[in-house]
Amino acid sequence: MSRARQPPLVTGISPNEGISWTKVTIRGENLGTGPTDLLGLTICGHNCLLTAEWMSASKIVCRVGQAKNDKGDIIVTTKSGGRGTSTVSFKLLKPEKIGILDQSAVWVDEMNYYDMRTDRNKGIPPLSLRPANPLGIEIDKGRFPQKDLESLFPGMSADFTSENFSAAWYLIENHSTTSFDQLKTAVVNLKKQANKKNEGSLAYVKGGLSTFFEAQDALSAIHQKLEADGTEKVEGSMTQKLENVLNRASNTADTLFQEVLGRKDKADSTRNALNVLQRFKFLFNLPLNIERNIQKGDYDVVINDYEKAKSLFGKTEVQVFKKYYAEVETRIEALRELLLDKLLETPSTLHDQKRYIRYLSDLHAPGDPAWQCIGAQHQWILQLMHNCKESYVKEQKGKDTFYFTFINICNALLHSPMLDLDSDVRPSPIGHLSQTASLKRGSSFQSARDDAWRYKAPQQVVFVEKLTKLVLSQLPNFWKLWVSYVNGSLFSETAEKSGQMERSKKNARQRQNDFKKMIQEVMHSLVKLIRGALLPFSLREGELRQYGGWEMKSELSGQWLTHVIQTVRLSSESLTALEIPNDMLQIIQDLILDLRVRCIIVTLQHTAEDIKRLAEKEDWVVDNEGLTSLPSQFEQCIIHSLQSLKTVLDCKPGEASVFQQQKTQEDVCQLSIGIMQGFIDCLEQLSTKPDGDIDTSHLSVDVSSPDLFGSIHEESSLSSEQRLLIALSNCRYLERHTFLNVAEHFEKHGFQGVDKITQVSMESLKELDQRLFEMYIEFKADPIVGSLEPGIYAGYFDWKDCLVPTGVRNYLKEALVNIIAVHAEVFTISKDLVPRVMSRVVEAVSEELSRLMQCVSSFSKNGALQAKLEICALRDTVAIYLTPESKSSFKQALEALPQLSSGTDRKLLEELLNKFKSSMHLQLTCFQASSSAMMKT
Repeated sequence: MSRARQPPLVTGISPNEGISWTKVTIRGENLGTGPTDLLGLTICGHNCLLTAEWMSASKIVCRVGQAKNDKGDIIVTTKSGGRGTSTVSFKLLKPEKIGILDQSAVWVDEMNYYDMRTDRNKGIPPLSLRPANPLGIEIDKGRFPQKDLESLFPGMSADFTSENFSAAWYLIENHSTTSFDQLKTAVVNLKKQANKKNEGSLAYVKGGLSTFFEAQDALSAIHQKLEADGTEKVEGSMTQKLENVLNRASNTADTLFQEVLGRKDKADSTRNALNVLQRFKFLFNLPLNIERNIQKGDYDVVINDYEKAKSLFGKTEVQVFKKYYAEVETRIEALRELLLDKLLETPSTLHDQKRYIRYLSDLHAPGDPAWQCIGAQHQWILQLMHNCKESYVKEQKGKDTFYFTFINICNALLHSPMLDLDSDVRPSPIGHLSQTASLKRGSSFQSARDDAWRYKAPQQVVFVEKLTKLVLSQLPNFWKLWVSYVNGSLFSETAEKSGQMERSKKNARQRQNDFKKMIQEVMHSLVKLIRGALLPFSLREGELRQYGGWEMKSELSGQWLTHVIQTVRLSSESLTALEIPNDMLQIIQDLILDLRVRCIIVTLQHTAEDIKRLAEKEDWVVDNEGLTSLPSQFEQCIIHSLQSLKTVLDCKPGEASVFQQQKTQEDVCQLSIGIMQGFIDCLEQLSTKPDGDIDTSHLSVDVSSPDLFGSIHEESSLSSEQRLLIALSNCRYLERHTFLNVAEHFEKHGFQGVDKITQVSMESLKELDQRLFEMYIEFKADPIVGSLEPGIYAGYFDWKDCLVPTGVRNYLKEALVNIIAVHAEVFTISKDLVPRVMSRVVEAVSEELSRLMQCVSSFSKNGALQAKLEICALRDTVAIYLTPESKSSFKQALEALPQLSSGTDRKLLEELLNKFKSSMHLQLTCFQASSSAMMKT
């Protein structure tokens, strides 16, 4: 971070006094980093910024303006350092009277003068002949204060042409340090000048001496003749001769001096014309100088010269001056038009806009150039936004055309006889093209991307990034231009109070609503263009024609929408940093909310589709707990989906909760339930598929899993019963762990209605579990139950007429072997399912056995003993899996038998039971192992 610069400090000025328009050099420290950093320069309270020329950080050259104060500080103001201070001051002197031939760096008031021949009575020589130095010695200006001299010689003047001329004042002011010898020389010079004047008069008399003598001779002759002939006689002739003499003298004088006087008149006229041209060459050369400076871009110089010409000749009555000044005005009007064209030209920088506005203001351009510039920039931003949209829409259509052309070519190649598909069963590269739909659908960001199409972002996403960058590059300068227009800094960067600033502020207050509409129009266009690309359904039909035009073949994925949301959020933060009122940016917040809602909906929809395809990923690899990877994949899919929505669900400053609307809550709840239901359907689909539809070539069982009765991985395919068991095991785990974990994740991410989601999902899962369980029990228990009655009555067995029992008959042993096989199958898949399955099998067998016993009309003694032996053997064998229902069935079966009355029968029954248990010990061990394992659990 750069350190702030120190305020400017003026430590010297040269010269430190002078009249208005004196060129001075200002020296000091921190006087700016460049010409654009210089904001203000005042000397004695007058703004001298127009004439300032920045040389370096320690030197500035400018001209002193017409200030009211006699003495004051030099204040420099810069962007980097602010308002500075001064350790020196400048003294403003009154202007001296300057002769017509004296050189001067500034313009002076014009003095009307006349030739001596036009007014001989004044006795004052022409101004062009007045000597600048009457003493003829070197002038040495003294350091005496002007005020002291004025008080010392009141009512007098040091101007030797003035009627109140004071020689003492003149000597003190111009020769205070002159030596006495030089003063003597000055006296000699004055005497010489006086003698020259006298000699000039005498030479004039000498030049007409012959005429004088001739006139004298004529007068003498007249006098003599008067004496001789008498006065009356010659009176008439004397008068006639006198007239002749005077006529001759006049004619002679005219002849002698006509040429000389003509040349003198012409020379005086030429001299006066040259003096006028010299004195007013600024005005005469100004039109050409204006053209040259405009071509060079020195508009400051043109404005400065124009202001000077306007102050000097704006109200002149001299026709020549009027003519040239009118030419100047023509050039300035052309400059106004040029600057206005440059101001309204786009694109342009904020610095150039401010500069042209200030130029037009200084030139007193009609209207309000600043507001015209604001309007032009507004239209330019809107045009850029729409052009951006049109370019991307055309590019998208062009790419689509190329894509479909490429597909057609590939299809033609596939059907070409030159391509032998039978000889090469390897997957064709053309097949990858069909997978591009997964990119557009947006669910396969985790999968490998085989071609370049997948690596390129969708056109809508690129368009939104480009559009927001475009707005952020243009809108800040547009807003800053308005702020400068409001505070008046467009016309005075030093914030000086002026009528121009006040008018600007007044205009800004009147046009505040108009500018607010401009900002709102830009914001509306930005939002609607983004909606047209991403949320076309949120626009009306008329708006869709103006702001849409995209080919929406498939909706953007949640990942791309998340990226867009982040882009729009950053844009909103940047616009907020400009201090744009929040009510103008509310429409962007509404857009962000709609995008967040849409992103959640789309992500959940795509997640539901991914969940449905999990059936394709089932590998049927069972772990120690009887589970496949399917529940874990389901949970990870949900977690990944919710994690991708974390930034979307989080509320940034100024944003509302995405679940604030009831409809959004309901939609998200239904989609979440749909996801859970989709996985339940996936389980049902896997468990109920025909055997031929399941690919188990990759089937395997965890090596650590106990396999007492044969391993299912030895088979080439899974049976329907095995798939049902695996599905039941997965359902059991989902109910106890996965669905609860998913509910926690939903709550953690702020989802509403989690209890409803869990309840509905659990109910659906339990219904599936019950259906699958009933199907499995039907598959396993029905054959066992169905084999009991034929086995009991095999060989025409009759309960009324049977031999003394010697042991348990084979039908019961076969039933027990079948039950043991079910136990082994269940135990191989999931030990936790054994009690549930075995209990239901035992219930079915006991219920059927009870029914059969109750159907017997009568039992003989041996028949009753045989029946009780078999019922007790079965009951004692499966005792660990007995339920109240099965116990009741066994009880009802025993109650249907006659009671054993003798101890011999009871003893025989006990011996036969022990014999059965001993002979079937190996087979019955599985029940004991299960019993001990169950007891441990």
